[in-house]
Amino acid sequence: MTLRAMGQFVLAAAFFASAAVASHKTVPAGPVTDADIAKAVRHEVLMYPRYTLWDDIDFRVNNGSVELMGAVTQPFKKDDLGRLVKGIPGVETVANNIKVLPLSPQDDRLRLQVARAIFRDPSLSRYAMGAIPSIHIIVDNGHVTLTGEVMNAMDKQIAGMRASTAGLSFGPVRNNLQVENVAGKKSS
Repeated sequence: MTLRAMGQFVLAAAFFASAAVASHKTVPAGPVTDADIAKAVRHEVLMYPRYTLWDDIDFRVNNGSVELMGAVTQPFKKDDLGRLVKGIPGVETVANNIKVLPLSPQDDRLRLQVARAIFRDPSLSRYAMGAIPSIHIIVDNGHVTLTGEVMNAMDKQIAGMRASTAGLSFGPVRNNLQVENVAGKKSS
């Protein structure tokens, strides 16, 4: 066999192999239980490149139906997250109840002030590490809510105090941080 003939043979074999793979229909192996779907939803939310410490997303899964909750700073984030979750295998329906926070320069300024007050504290600075900090700062028309998770009750209390002293907040700071206990379960 000549080099040219061998090259044509390899090319033809590759063509037929790719055609066989393309024509072979398989059912994608994907999440089938609610626990699998919940794991996939959590992954999609955390991997969403525009998910920040200013956003807070929660969800529920029930028989393949996903309810998205929480708050985001931009309208496109709500749409993007809803579309990502709809694409997860096993998801039947998506109720996108994510609130879009008002677009406000004053709220943006308050977000930064609260973040500086919290994350500049030496005992809380470790929570600012990572792509998505574990403390989320939600500001809605001057009202501040802290969500996320901290390691102990003292950190929760310090974060709440620091956020309260940041200024410009309308009313008390709602401290909804969850405390991780020794067994790895959350408590309020």
